[in-house]
Amino acid sequence: MATKEFPLLPRQVEPVKTKYRTICTQIPVPESIALLEKLRDLEPRSMGGQPPIIWDHGEDFTVSDAYGNTWLDFSAGVLVTSSGHGRPEIIEAITNMANKGMYHAYCFPTEIRVKLVEKLTSLLPAPLRRVFLLTTGSEATECCIKLARTKGMQVGDEGKSVIVSFENGFHGRTMGSQLAGGSPALKSWIGDTDHRFVQVPFPDGFRQKDISFEVFEKSLAEQGVEPQDVCGVMGETYQGCNATLLPVEYAQSLRKWCDAHEAVLIFDEVQAGFGRTGEWFGFMHYGIVPDLVACGKGFSGGMPASAVLGTEELMTMYGPGEMTSTHSANPICSAAALANLEVIEKENLVANAAKLAPMLAEGCEKIAQASSGKVGCWAATGLVGALQFTKAGTVEPDPEAAWEMVNQAIGKGVMLFAPVGIGGCAIKINPPLTITAEALGEGLAVLEEIAAGL
Repeated sequence: MATKEFPLLPRQVEPVKTKYRTICTQIPVPESIALLEKLRDLEPRSMGGQPPIIWDHGEDFTVSDAYGNTWLDFSAGVLVTSSGHGRPEIIEAITNMANKGMYHAYCFPTEIRVKLVEKLTSLLPAPLRRVFLLTTGSEATECCIKLARTKGMQVGDEGKSVIVSFENGFHGRTMGSQLAGGSPALKSWIGDTDHRFVQVPFPDGFRQKDISFEVFEKSLAEQGVEPQDVCGVMGETYQGCNATLLPVEYAQSLRKWCDAHEAVLIFDEVQAGFGRTGEWFGFMHYGIVPDLVACGKGFSGGMPASAVLGTEELMTMYGPGEMTSTHSANPICSAAALANLEVIEKENLVANAAKLAPMLAEGCEKIAQASSGKVGCWAATGLVGALQFTKAGTVEPDPEAAWEMVNQAIGKGVMLFAPVGIGGCAIKINPPLTITAEALGEGLAVLEEIAAGL
């Protein structure tokens, strides 16, 4: 579902001046309207969904425009800038590589590619062993689908080709990733859905009350899917629209089911990876290891880089030159990603996410309570929280309330991206992993105040 456009009409807002927030103009800034209108005129309409703030520069967990306003960033640029904005280590890595004149190398070997792959593999539990560097999360999830399908076609006389994913899941915006996703609104342009992509309920305890693994098996049976036809199961480690992890018992049963039926288990860690959940990878909460992992967003610190992590068997199916990408391991992106991982490690940002997790969870609960029932469901894992706005006492999305929450937050100096998820009802709270308890508390208090007045 498309979100509602934010109007380009400056409105008077209360001035804000705190340690982390400054609002000193109308919002949107009158001087910025001409630029915003130009974007809306020249770009696809789909690009006009975010709050009308022209980002100019960032520092750690704040972002600023060129007109004197600064926001406490609860977006991390859609969960990307995990190690903060304007990191000198990342800037230096990018600059040094560019100054060498090395800003593209196709698949020709580079030293920075070696270093990044080595760093990634050092973080992986067995049997994950090999790394394929790509550009976007969607490209990574598409690669996982291809590998699972390829493996499936090698099983038995006729092969197997069904990919199972979860209702309301999101795996990207390319055609294959949207087919695998569980949002009907993102498939309306496709026509008849490919029957080789099927969805089962996600055990979130809100829309799907029964969180037992039996629901998975029953749902497949009801759709006429035989286990022996399934080549892979792909799920987000936590669903992006609700920040809810799979129940541990469910995840462990899923691992056993995939083993029993020779299906590839894929975790989409594009949002969850590299410390966001308080572990290096979200699947580490489950006590299991998948066969393939799709990574992106927080991997690179802000540059377009992603990765597929996989087992020896799966990552050696294609021969030399058969599975490549033009911008795989781009030297500048690789340098930035390596610097980002080193910052996360050096500053113990995974531990910081785990330490602040109870505070974020408590804050989300208070916001929900303050909303007088407008937030029908909240969830928080590590440093990612989600608030689902629903019609009172139901699971029906209330996108208007969610949109208004974002609109008011921008006027008070807290940066959120536009509502996402089912019917555009979910507000995400995911600051850079560098955020302090003081800053997190300030932003949560602002959102609680807004919720109380909706």
